[in-house]
Amino acid sequence: MENLFQLGDHEDFFSRRCIWVNGPVIVGAGPSGLATAACLREQGVPFVVLERADCIASLWQRRTYDRLKLHLPKQFCQLPKLPFPEDFPEYPTKRQFIEYLESYAKHFEINPNFNECVQSARYDETSGLWRVKTVSSTRTEVEYICRWLVVATGENAECVTPDIQGLADFGGQVMHACEYKSGEKFKGKKVLVVGCGNSGMEVSLDLCNHNASPAMVVRSAVHVLPREIWGKSTFELAVLMMKWLPLWLVDKLMLIMAWFVLGNTESYGLKRPSMGPLQLKNTKGKTPVLDIGALEKIRSGDIQVVPGIKRFSCGQVELVNGQKLDIDSIVLATGYRSNVPSWLQESEFFSKNGFPKAPFPHGWRGKAGLYAVGFTKRGLSGASSDAMRIAQDIGNVWKQETKQKKTTTTACHRRCISQL
Repeated sequence: MENLFQLGDHEDFFSRRCIWVNGPVIVGAGPSGLATAACLREQGVPFVVLERADCIASLWQRRTYDRLKLHLPKQFCQLPKLPFPEDFPEYPTKRQFIEYLESYAKHFEINPNFNECVQSARYDETSGLWRVKTVSSTRTEVEYICRWLVVATGENAECVTPDIQGLADFGGQVMHACEYKSGEKFKGKKVLVVGCGNSGMEVSLDLCNHNASPAMVVRSAVHVLPREIWGKSTFELAVLMMKWLPLWLVDKLMLIMAWFVLGNTESYGLKRPSMGPLQLKNTKGKTPVLDIGALEKIRSGDIQVVPGIKRFSCGQVELVNGQKLDIDSIVLATGYRSNVPSWLQESEFFSKNGFPKAPFPHGWRGKAGLYAVGFTKRGLSGASSDAMRIAQDIGNVWKQETKQKKTTTTACHRRCISQL
């Protein structure tokens, strides 16, 4: 690259360790990053994967509860080019999914650079290259220079902790759901679970199963669907119906079937949104809850459903309806967010909330070699679709230029370490 030395900030450039990447840099070694790397490997394109943690899929390995299973059947969760083992159950456990990802990385010879946290990434218009600055756990600074940048940090990079009045004065144990592992140590305790998504429901169920007394905060309307309808995956049924019917009709049919299986959830304090579950998912990205037993515990009163929080005080919570509850611990099942705005210096492709501005299915490619994978709000199948598109796009350019280089080779001097 004859323009490599025309990069801005000359003094800064020469003072840090610099690595030229002969291919794309992928930021994130979760399922999205692994899927992209595997597809690039199939295209014959070299790459580097940067991961801030010391393992692949750190969200799954470090920030999930023990009882977690995939919410969808395994055929909708497998990554490109390598299916789940046949002997895995329809809904693999957390441990099985991690084993699958580890075997996936090994199969495609994906070896991420671990403990490298990206501090910034920006496009240098002078050279036409991306500059990705990282710092390692040993405080070593490295700058990667590349033509393509793949953002694979995902929708759930950082946990969301709400600012609730009096929370600092509560005095008892407060944790985010990403820290929750099991209800075993909560036996006999009164636990307030803040949030009623899939995590909130499952944490409440797990607490029940360990003889704790959970109260679950439900502030807004939520769709609760059975994970299976008459022995068939609810998601699979929806996908099948979408091939033949309009979305609004599929939503109607899903709610009718859910009523037959679950009954009227509103009678238990779980009011349904006016928008159907699939339309809500497509427009707002809000995933319906797939029930695996929590609703039965709500019916029996083992899980108490309560309205929004007004304030906390020492050992107590006051709700918006004036009710006060004595509680021992709090689990904040309040979700996650993208962290892209904190390090990517770009505003045309990504919005301020850390998601691509273009709606699905157009949010995978930006300008100047910038790509995004795993931001479709369509789970692992959406990430896989992104990964295949990205690898194909980069692969086409790579193969064309590789053919040209075979006919004309020119000498080029670079003051940096070359890394494939």
